[in-house]
Amino acid sequence: MRRLPIPEDVTGLEIDADVRQELKSLPKTLADDVARNLVMVARLLDSEPEEAYAYSRVALRLASRVAAVREAAGFASYVTERYSEALTEFRASRRMTGRADLWPVMADCERGLGRPERALAMAGEPEVKQLDKAGQVEMRLVAAGARSDMGQLEAAVVTLQSPELASNSVQPWTARLRYAYAEALIAAGREEEARDWFAKAADADPEGLTNAAERLAEIDGLEFVDALAPEHAEDEDEADDAAKDGGPAEDEADAGDDAEDEAEADAGDDAEDEDEEEDEDDEDEADDEPAASEETFLSSPFQEPEAGAEQPAADRKDS
Repeated sequence: MRRLPIPEDVTGLEIDADVRQELKSLPKTLADDVARNLVMVARLLDSEPEEAYAYSRVALRLASRVAAVREAAGFASYVTERYSEALTEFRASRRMTGRADLWPVMADCERGLGRPERALAMAGEPEVKQLDKAGQVEMRLVAAGARSDMGQLEAAVVTLQSPELASNSVQPWTARLRYAYAEALIAAGREEEARDWFAKAADADPEGLTNAAERLAEIDGLEFVDALAPEHAEDEDEADDAAKDGGPAEDEADAGDDAEDEAEADAGDDAEDEDEEEDEDDEDEADDEPAASEETFLSSPFQEPEAGAEQPAADRKDS
């Protein structure tokens, strides 16, 4: 049997006292090994469910006759959507203990297997009366989900209407119950009412265990931006680089100045070329005519400007 790595800091002390009591039926070395695997299941169930499932199978092979092991294996199968395995393990645990607290999750496994009518039937069984308040609320959530699976959307809304939903006191199940009710209203096309219940769910959920705040913002047309998202960070980096380089506006201004300088240079070159051509023409005419007197030259329209006189400016081309 393949042994999975277990960190040295993992001890059986992290599991509940009731589970440790159950493990006392095993030899001490075996009990310690099983306990350490159960601790890994508990540690990884939310963050790495597939890893948790693997540890649960090891514990199951070591001690399949311990109810706590069967229950842990059931939850590991449940969160990885192995509903048939989960149902088998939950049933085994229930037979060993006689407890009814797994009844709601067993009914939800029936939903996962595509049998919502069985889940709905379980909601009417005597075992439900044995559940505590949290278990009864959970059973109501499963029953409403089964109604939705069967296309009975208004019936799902009615199923969730209960004293627990109407209560103003905040209990561990309050946020989930209000959130489920809001989702049922959305499915039934009652968006305005759903918005109020998403707001109530968000008020009862300061730790953000549901995404009620996001659903409320979605209805209001708002959008959440994750400042830590890679694409958002890239946009900020590009903006910073642009600011360091002078920004797009400065780049455009620099480009405009360069174009203007180039146009002026071209215009100046053209003017110099024209002057050279005129000078060459004047020299040719001077060769054909007799030399003019100083008086004639000074009154000529081609006379050379005096020192310091302002020359005509070259025409500029707009860039």
